[in-house]
Amino acid sequence: MGLITSCLPSSLSRTHRAQVNPGLALLVWLTAHCSCPQAQGFSQGGLDASRADLWASANTSLLHGFWCQPASQLPRDQLSALIRGMATQQVLLRAWQLSCLANLAALHGLQDDFEFHPPDLLLFYNLTQVREANCRAFTRRAAQGDTELLANLPDQRVALQHVALACLGAPRLQLSASDLLLLGVLVCDMDASRIETADPRVLENLQRCRRLTATQQAALNTLLASSKTVLGPPGSWNLEGLRALGALATYISSSLWMQVQEAVGLAFFSSMVATYRAGRLSQRDARRFVTGFLKAKAASVPSRPKRGTGRPCIRGDITAATLHDDLFLVRYDCVQLESCLGSRVLKANLDPLLQHPLPAECQRVVKAKLAQVYPRGIPEEQLPLITSLVYLYSRSEIGQWNITSGDTVVALLASDVALENQTEAVLQKYLDHDGTITSSLLMAIGGSRLCWMSARQIQAIRPAEFRRAGALDISSCPQSRKDALYTKAREAFGSTGNTASYYRFMRPYLGGAPVEELRHLVQANVSMDIDTFTNLNPRVLQSLSVGNVTTLLGQNVGDLQKARSHPTVSSWLRSLNTSALGELGLDTDPAGPTGPARSTTEIPNTTPWAPHVAPTAHQLGNSAPTSGSPPAHLGFLPLAVALPSSLLWLLYWGTPGPSQDCSWGTIPRGLSGSPCLPQKAAGVLCPDLPVLPRPEHPA
Repeated sequence: MGLITSCLPSSLSRTHRAQVNPGLALLVWLTAHCSCPQAQGFSQGGLDASRADLWASANTSLLHGFWCQPASQLPRDQLSALIRGMATQQVLLRAWQLSCLANLAALHGLQDDFEFHPPDLLLFYNLTQVREANCRAFTRRAAQGDTELLANLPDQRVALQHVALACLGAPRLQLSASDLLLLGVLVCDMDASRIETADPRVLENLQRCRRLTATQQAALNTLLASSKTVLGPPGSWNLEGLRALGALATYISSSLWMQVQEAVGLAFFSSMVATYRAGRLSQRDARRFVTGFLKAKAASVPSRPKRGTGRPCIRGDITAATLHDDLFLVRYDCVQLESCLGSRVLKANLDPLLQHPLPAECQRVVKAKLAQVYPRGIPEEQLPLITSLVYLYSRSEIGQWNITSGDTVVALLASDVALENQTEAVLQKYLDHDGTITSSLLMAIGGSRLCWMSARQIQAIRPAEFRRAGALDISSCPQSRKDALYTKAREAFGSTGNTASYYRFMRPYLGGAPVEELRHLVQANVSMDIDTFTNLNPRVLQSLSVGNVTTLLGQNVGDLQKARSHPTVSSWLRSLNTSALGELGLDTDPAGPTGPARSTTEIPNTTPWAPHVAPTAHQLGNSAPTSGSPPAHLGFLPLAVALPSSLLWLLYWGTPGPSQDCSWGTIPRGLSGSPCLPQKAAGVLCPDLPVLPRPEHPA
């Protein structure tokens, strides 16, 4: 036992270490020694434990790697400890993790413990099960979460607002300060009329919004102009008050800026530019602010000659010192920028110039001047500096560049400014110079950037690099790219050792899966989360029956009600008759924000997977995996009995991380019947223990 506990992470207390049984010791040892940074193969599989109190000492990275399949085998008290641990450590989970975790909590009757659960998790709970007596407390807790996580659950988002407003009691014509305290971030989904008439302290709620709609922006400006906020009338605004608005100040209209005292406006402009240059304000927000402010400034001064009239520089030649002035854009409009910026200063000071949030017109001026300075194309050492201008360049212009470094590619593409043509052209120039799309490059430019790669470029990604990149979010890709990326993922993960691990690695890429793949997953009882389901190919989904979808979603099938307005889901539901909708537990009125709570008899079989080798591309869908036995009570049984076979395989078939392969360490002696993994670095095997072969991956 001493050898076993010596392998436990140091984060476990001495008391915990003394109480650990052999089965748990191996599981924690595997998690500590064989997990990889991004893919988190073992972390995701290592969610079974024989003592609930161990979750209190689990580290954040382990909890962040939460995976529903092994967690579904936890008894109620251990699942409760897991959820509470996530709240205590403020673990940020993604939507696909939260949706299935919410269903597990509901299955075990844990929703009433919501005050001890992460606010993000409450957003996914079955709102029909929220008791009236708990309504206000539930809403207050849920309103601390991130409603953007519900992007694929539009009906749940609407239902949350309905529930929140119902908690306030009688219909509210005007939201009071106490109402706003209860509603929190849920105000971000309110319509403009409610914002206009709300207590002025609604500004505190709006500061939590990721973005405001056009009508919400208009409502905000109406509220600011009313003089009812703590800022008072625009003419009395001061620097401190404007700074307190945070990102909301970027929505202030030019008509309001014209009413602000000039000294106050200039001081605030200077502070906002400094904030942007320090990286604490997004490019989108900064450009919106600058555009509105400069429009007000231009309206308050006499008109100046248009560009191209031959008028000389009025403001004086731009120097290096000029470009370091936070008020540079106030002193030099786009016309004067063209007249006063010399080629030598531009060439030597491109970086400080482009650190200003230039309006689009000024960006075009800089691009034209760069073409004069570098008629044969911008040299590679300067390319990382023009990130904000990339979207202005055509494919033929990018064709003049020399891109030999992956760092240059990352700099040009990581800012989300480049569009489809620019992304493909930049990558092609890199590949033309014998560049390789590595895992680190894939992670740096982000999954969404894969959407703009050509099918040929996607094919050029080596399977090993794709594996190391881990899960890439391609949900925003057009269907043609999802299809190509699915094919690449199959090439990378197709030989994964069992269905459970195969599904874990393929999940982000199933949006391009053919119907045969989905039918294979139906047979495997994968309990697909609703976030993944909404990203499936709508045309492929039409080929699945109600029974197929019910089995595919498993315990998550009730989430169809929360996503029934999502285009993918609604198109499938429209093909069903009333009887089929009833089978799914859905009401026939698509406008209904919530549906009836599902009975436990509607939950399909969620028996854990047994070890099963994933079929090859030619075999896909021809055979179903056998089901494993229900998990026994862990206690102090031998590991082979104490842990479900599916967990052993989830633990064993880890995938290498994005930048390195896992090193496989030896397992302590004395764990009879346990799998033993080769120690990759030393080539040493555990004595007296059987060795399971690793799956062969394509080169």
